[in-house]
Amino acid sequence: MSAIPPSIIRPYHVILALGFRPFFLAAGLSAVVSLALWLAMLRGWMPMNGYYAGTTWHAHELLFGYATAAIAGFLLTATRNWTGIATASGVPLAGLVLLWVAGRIAPFLPLSDVLVAALDLCFPAAVALSLFTPLWRGPNPANRVFIVLLGSMSLASMLVHIEALGIASHTALAADRLMLGLILLTLLLVAGRIMPFFTQTACPGSSPRSNPWVERLTFALAVLWVATDAASQTGLAITVPAAVAALTLALVQGLRLAGWHDRRVWRLPILAVLYSGYLWLIIGLVLNALTQLGLLAPFPSLHALTIGAVGVFTLGMMARITLGHTGRAMVASPATVSAFVLLNMAAAVRVFAPLLWPAAYLEWLTLSGALWLLAFGLFLWVHVPMLISPRADGRPG
Repeated sequence: MSAIPPSIIRPYHVILALGFRPFFLAAGLSAVVSLALWLAMLRGWMPMNGYYAGTTWHAHELLFGYATAAIAGFLLTATRNWTGIATASGVPLAGLVLLWVAGRIAPFLPLSDVLVAALDLCFPAAVALSLFTPLWRGPNPANRVFIVLLGSMSLASMLVHIEALGIASHTALAADRLMLGLILLTLLLVAGRIMPFFTQTACPGSSPRSNPWVERLTFALAVLWVATDAASQTGLAITVPAAVAALTLALVQGLRLAGWHDRRVWRLPILAVLYSGYLWLIIGLVLNALTQLGLLAPFPSLHALTIGAVGVFTLGMMARITLGHTGRAMVASPATVSAFVLLNMAAAVRVFAPLLWPAAYLEWLTLSGALWLLAFGLFLWVHVPMLISPRADGRPG
């Protein structure tokens, strides 16, 4: 897919100039709208979604709505930098965005269930198809793994929908866990590329290290954990292997993060937020192991991995990429720093407060949701003007 020539990009076209612009806007809006609707459903102010059963809609919108929009925006932008080959812009990019939007609103429309399923599960595959040529022709064959990950996300979505359509039973929960694992695999890949580089750039004299054995173990263990964790949701008696995989992966990620770390990163909020998101990943894996062993309820580990790892890391990435690709200084504004703090607080409240004061579970859930809404509200307030305006330095993109 060819990019729009810079000479014909007008201000009202700028939102379609590069993938991060519409998809980070979509991710931010999704984070606010879907969570607000979910809180309204929990409080009984509006009925639960009829297509997805119980809490499935809430999980689906975080994983297949918010997270896929953030990943699509990142990959459509980063792939152009990695390969030097244009990615979707203009009308093709608008088509991808509209397909994502259709998947979000279809369950609320008077459409056939089959059409609802098709609209939703086609989006990751469509992004993979749009990126196939640049990733396949690019200089680094390792980048092709993102095509596999996106295709696997469509498979996970299909497993959700075959339960919703009544074709099979007990597949949605395992599919959600598979999707979470695929998102975290993407996070691990992206973090390994950017965090050592960002640390070295931001902290003069630092020497972040990526040990080859740690890198190999990271992805071998991650694939093992994703497979065993998803399979354990189907009733298979593999909770002990899943727990061992989670604990070992957490240990290896601690070593990985220690190799990159420089204490000066905590003075730089635009970098510290990525480190805090990675720490939530390690915490979530440890809690997941305890859950697999029957020592802890599932919700603390689930929300450490979703609100903490996925939410915090993607919020930091979206803020950073928006600044860099709109020609602005790589410095988080006070409102953006507040958003980073609020989202970490949302994760902490959702993970730990119900363990300490379980009687107030619904109140803690509501408080965590409110903190999430404030965090993404601030993200939108600061970054929407950047996303819909031409680059500050006058360059295309």
